[in-house]
Amino acid sequence: MNYPNIRPRKGYEMVAEFLEKQIREGIYPPGSKLPTVVELAEGFEVGRSTVREALSALKAKGYLEIRHGGGTYVKASWAEQRREDPFVHAESLREVLEVRKYLEIGCAALAAERRTADDLNELGAIVSEMEACLNDKHASEQADVRFHLRIAEASHNALLHQLMQSLNYRLQEAIADFRRLWFYADRSSAEQLLREHQAIFTAIAERDGERAVSLMNRHLTKVESVLRNHL
Repeated sequence: MNYPNIRPRKGYEMVAEFLEKQIREGIYPPGSKLPTVVELAEGFEVGRSTVREALSALKAKGYLEIRHGGGTYVKASWAEQRREDPFVHAESLREVLEVRKYLEIGCAALAAERRTADDLNELGAIVSEMEACLNDKHASEQADVRFHLRIAEASHNALLHQLMQSLNYRLQEAIADFRRLWFYADRSSAEQLLREHQAIFTAIAERDGERAVSLMNRHLTKVESVLRNHL
């Protein structure tokens, strides 16, 4: 039996998810002010840095406006913008993809050069999980995100890894939208997407940096093309 790789969730992810749920449910309506970082840290029983990271993630997703010295507010336009202006959402996805392309090609090159046996074991486990959950939309998306973040970690460049982690929520959103659009156009593409990830993993395992870069570039270029055609 194939068991999914269970990734421990980071504190800021749980804080961000809880706050996002409260915003969506109207507990913090558009235009309202959130409690201070200190108050949130005490309420969640976490450090202030964890709260700040969660707020930054929600700001990146378009939910919050952080006014320096003035507090954190739910953007008055977030619901209307996402519902009524798909172009804005499409442009946001394109921006994420542009950043991903620069970061992830570099991560792939360094990972092929610096990966350790532990890196390969974890990447291999994620690829196996992706194969096992081809028919599970949510699990596939989560595995996809972890695969790309784990390559960044395998680069053994702390700054690159931190930059990719800071994009985590935007990365999840982009991957979910990409999969939805691509699979809608071609249901058989799930297996093709799996093969692309397997090929990138193999290139990193074989320390073939040039091929890892080429495959990652081709993969992300395809993502751009799909979004361009459908959005």
